[in-house]
Amino acid sequence: MHHRPDTLAVFTEWAAQRFHDLPALRFREGEGWADRSYGQLRDAVRAVGRGLIGGLGVRAGDRVAILSETRPEWTYAHFGALAAGAAVVPVYPTAGDEELAWVLGDSGACVVICEGREQAARVARLRARLPALRHSVLLSEAGDDAGDVLAMDALPFPAPLPELRARAAAVGHADLAAIVYTSGTTGPPKGCRLTHGNFVAAHDSTADLIEGGPGDVTYLYLPLAHLLAQLIELQALLRGGTLCYFGGKIENVVAELAEVRPTHLPSVPRLFEKVHATVRSMAESQEGGRDRFEAAVRTGIEAAALRARGEEPAGELLERWQAADRALFSLVRAAFGGRLRWALTGAAPIAPQTLDFLRACGIAVHEGYGMTESAGVISLNHPGAVKYGTVGRPVAGCEVRIAEDGEVLARGANVFPGYHANPAADTEVLDADGWLHTGDLGALDADGFLTITGRKKELIITSGGKNLTPSTVEFAIQQSRYVSRAVMVGDRRPYPVALITLDPEEIAHWADRTGTSLGDAPVRHPAVRALVQEAVDAANERAARPARIRAFAILAEDLTVESGDLTPTLKVRRAAVAERYAAEIDALYGS
Repeated sequence: MHHRPDTLAVFTEWAAQRFHDLPALRFREGEGWADRSYGQLRDAVRAVGRGLIGGLGVRAGDRVAILSETRPEWTYAHFGALAAGAAVVPVYPTAGDEELAWVLGDSGACVVICEGREQAARVARLRARLPALRHSVLLSEAGDDAGDVLAMDALPFPAPLPELRARAAAVGHADLAAIVYTSGTTGPPKGCRLTHGNFVAAHDSTADLIEGGPGDVTYLYLPLAHLLAQLIELQALLRGGTLCYFGGKIENVVAELAEVRPTHLPSVPRLFEKVHATVRSMAESQEGGRDRFEAAVRTGIEAAALRARGEEPAGELLERWQAADRALFSLVRAAFGGRLRWALTGAAPIAPQTLDFLRACGIAVHEGYGMTESAGVISLNHPGAVKYGTVGRPVAGCEVRIAEDGEVLARGANVFPGYHANPAADTEVLDADGWLHTGDLGALDADGFLTITGRKKELIITSGGKNLTPSTVEFAIQQSRYVSRAVMVGDRRPYPVALITLDPEEIAHWADRTGTSLGDAPVRHPAVRALVQEAVDAANERAARPARIRAFAILAEDLTVESGDLTPTLKVRRAAVAERYAAEIDALYGS
């Protein structure tokens, strides 16, 4: 068994004993970066835990909500609440008032820790609807003079340290560590109950697959409100590595990667795809750049395939690779800081060209799969076993099988005990034998690698009775650099059509390269429509006849979380999109 603490409640004490003076956390401070050691992390966590117990009367099993962007104080609040024996309820800072009221009310949170005054003011407006909520706390800064809002670093009447230690030691594997609300694409979010045992199982099953230790730096760009980020936080700190928080501005990510020089980078596909698109546009701005770029990538893949078999490129291939490495690959590795050994992508499928491009540059991006209900992990590609286009083999201790209708089922110590106060939902996803019904469609190959092909709920059934999986066609259209999103529509309709949004940066680059003047409505420009038509034609060539897109509309703006079209993890809320663009959809069938 790996050396690890028995539960998350004693986690920071355990880590401080082993890695006391090593840097645990790194974060933006003014123009530079600041570090906090493992000893300082433990002290900050103790202060939170003692304040929650003594000052706010938090009891074992109480729920403490955190409403904040990803930052070091999130981690202090997280482990402080767990040390006090409480369960953490993460809330996306982007959640609207209705969702915020639902999550705080449904979970019965007694304390909410807010990022700043703006979030605290939102909670205050909803207070009348939240009878269980006793206290609102600010992550940092001073609290209110009136005493309505307290500051986390100055909670009154802290409990004595032995009391906190006793509380943490009493926590067991079956105790609740979190209630994580998954913003479903339909209905109010459901609260997934996750135990300390679930988190420990998720860690144990992946511990051998991700190497790392003191001196390693994990760049955290994922939101800590999402389970994958919490798992990464745990993995980095269990090994004595440094967890580096992204500075909060997406436009600075590339610059920060060069400064922080991470060894580990877990992310969503968008970040990797963005780097790919940027480098490709730069290459294409030069004469003959596109052909040289594509030839270099082919050379890189050839060399990477050899190395994966334990051989080294030689002769003419080695010369070509060295030239491509000098001109392109080394620059891309430098863009990620030059030290990146391990990258993870999850939450959505990643473009195969992007994986190929990064692999050619010498950066292995491992695709994985999991859901909140499985404590974030079910399967994972890793340096010892990779098959591109799959989400890897099931991790140790987690069984996977495919049901007769193609649904992926999973079972193991990582699978959650059920939803909070929602027994009807439990029977939908957990069967009598303990199998989790994921709602995803997939297949296992002869080598045990899992491929995800779509969502069961998202099947489109045409009026002719044909069953279509929209995600495969949408994903194929989104392979075009000029397309941001494609949404297939066609339920109870004669044939499928698509709503498409543009990638404004790529369209602007294209207009520059070709000297095209787009005017004030690029979506109506015939040349732009032709670019999208190419993407749709390419996707249709690969699709079965009934799934081919017969007509499309280009939307004037992209789908966003704020507009209600996407969930916080950027999945499309199909019903919301169909309602908002009903006129455009009707027009596509009317013609």
